[in-house]
Amino acid sequence: QVQLVESGGDLVQPGGSLRLSCAASGSIFSIYTMEWYREAPGKQRELVAAVSSGTNTNYADSVKGRFTISRDNAKNTVYLQMNSLRPEDTAVYYCHIAGVRRDMFSFDSWGQGTQVTVSS
Repeated sequence: QVQLVESGGDLVQPGGSLRLSCAASGSIFSIYTMEWYREAPGKQRELVAAVSSGTNTNYADSVKGRFTISRDNAKNTVYLQMNSLRPEDTAVYYCHIAGVRRDMFSFDSWGQGTQVTVSS
């Protein structure tokens, strides 16, 4: 089993910053893609940012230039630095990690979600 624990969500004013973290634990052999999704009320879950095992990154157009995804392989952790936050960034943010367990079976795990609210 691979578990993900997210943290960092909060209430912040427009223009503010937050840093989300997602730590994976358990029987992990290697991690491939690490991603952040978000789901706003009444909307579908959308991909916000992704980082590959080779540290290539991709971002949704709506967050380019404001959000930065990074990973610490030694800690099996992915981060999302969010700057210049806007009210439309309000959502529950989920991390998603895929890789291989020590028993050589693949895994595909989701975090529990962390609420980000941008409001004055």
